[in-house]
Amino acid sequence: MPLLARMLPAPLTMDVRRGAVAQLGALLADSRVATSGRVAVAVGMGQGDHIESLIAPTLGEAEVFRVADGSVDAAVSLGADLRKAAFEVVVGVGGGKTIDVTKYAASLAGIPMVAVATNLSHDGICSPTASLVYEGGKGSFGVPMPLAILVDLDFVHNAPESLVRAGVGDVVSNLSAIEDWQLGNVERGEPIDGLACSMSRTAAEALVGRTDSIESDAFLTVLAESLILSGMSMVVAGSSRPASGGDHEILHAVDQLFPGTSNHGELAGIGAAFCFFLRQDDARVKQVVDCLRRHELPVVPGDIGLSAEQFAEVVALAPATRPGRYTILEHLRMQDSEIRDRVGDYVRAFGS
Repeated sequence: MPLLARMLPAPLTMDVRRGAVAQLGALLADSRVATSGRVAVAVGMGQGDHIESLIAPTLGEAEVFRVADGSVDAAVSLGADLRKAAFEVVVGVGGGKTIDVTKYAASLAGIPMVAVATNLSHDGICSPTASLVYEGGKGSFGVPMPLAILVDLDFVHNAPESLVRAGVGDVVSNLSAIEDWQLGNVERGEPIDGLACSMSRTAAEALVGRTDSIESDAFLTVLAESLILSGMSMVVAGSSRPASGGDHEILHAVDQLFPGTSNHGELAGIGAAFCFFLRQDDARVKQVVDCLRRHELPVVPGDIGLSAEQFAEVVALAPATRPGRYTILEHLRMQDSEIRDRVGDYVRAFGS
């Protein structure tokens, strides 16, 4: 089948600007998004009142639901509410947790979803997965991508800086994920999608060398576009492969062994830097580390409160978090003593 025929549809609307939440009504007036059916809006608990006041003038008849947390239970509950009232579309307004819950709830209800991001902490804005908490920990669940995507720069500027900067780490980790996918192709004959790789790499390269930062609208616009492009690369690939390699195996292992340590994007950035160190790619690891430092992101385990010994435990567990995925970690098949040595070398090379 031709490559373009395998692509899933791109969003009908992708817009990054100030005041996107207040102008949500204009988007929903587009008959391709909603016609005459009912519209539901899902918002988080923290900024829900403010968001509801902004959308009220143009979406006065929309029903607003509060998302309690980022759990499977919250998504199932919202999905049941959406089914009962026969909504035509649901709009998720908020950060990663709210959007992920809304994506999963929309899939359960069988209706399209519009994502309005108020933060830029990771590439889940339009990815075909929802990261949700359940009794056994945290997992990724397959979902359709949003029908339309908006990013409100007013909200992003007011979000915690550490979370916005974390988005840089998540995008830059694409560079490591692509290397791992290509390694799997060479060593295991794993099929690789060139278009998905190109999209993922383009997203990372657009950011890794920039000298401006989150204070400027120009940088935030590129960050938003890169996160969206990264998510779309996963849609094209039909998996998270173009944006998740050994770097994400490391972050998932941190979540399992030391829950509550740092956040997704920060851990992805450290994981990417360490994986390039394992590849002995001096030029790329320096570029990634310089980027992380420029954006005040953690580089070594101590920056996120982990000792070298704890990080060695993480690296040892990491391959088990994604069984069947081939990355530099599976390729090297390091024993515990070698892992400790390599972590020690990394800390000595880049610790400050």
